[in-house]
Amino acid sequence: MREQIVWPMLAMVGLTLAVWLFMYAKRLHWIFSNRVPANDLKTPRQRDALIPEEVSYASFNFQNLFELPVVFYALCLLLYVTGNVAMTDLVLAWTFVVGRVIHSAVHTTFNDVRLRFASYLLSAVALWVLFGRAVVYQVG
Repeated sequence: MREQIVWPMLAMVGLTLAVWLFMYAKRLHWIFSNRVPANDLKTPRQRDALIPEEVSYASFNFQNLFELPVVFYALCLLLYVTGNVAMTDLVLAWTFVVGRVIHSAVHTTFNDVRLRFASYLLSAVALWVLFGRAVVYQVG
């Protein structure tokens, strides 16, 4: 069962890649469609002043993928290294991933805040329960 904890981590890396590709596809499409000179985008402040918010949703989500998911990766690696992976841990890990996939899908497209928050909350609760279990494994 220990090796199975790698799959949710790989799924999160895949999600990060998908959001990264989507972010650049949207951003570059807008830049080329509007013939924005590269020199007008030298700094994040310049870029953010020019590019419409809805074009930047994927960028905002990409940044989010380096917040709680970092804790997720660390926990999964800890569980893998210690060999403390139970079916409950796998369910929690996959719940985190599914919540993050929904969060990213909402955040990068129509950006409904209530649905985005619900999916964020689902993944965050799964993550913190997984953290609690990892602590119990280490203490117990």
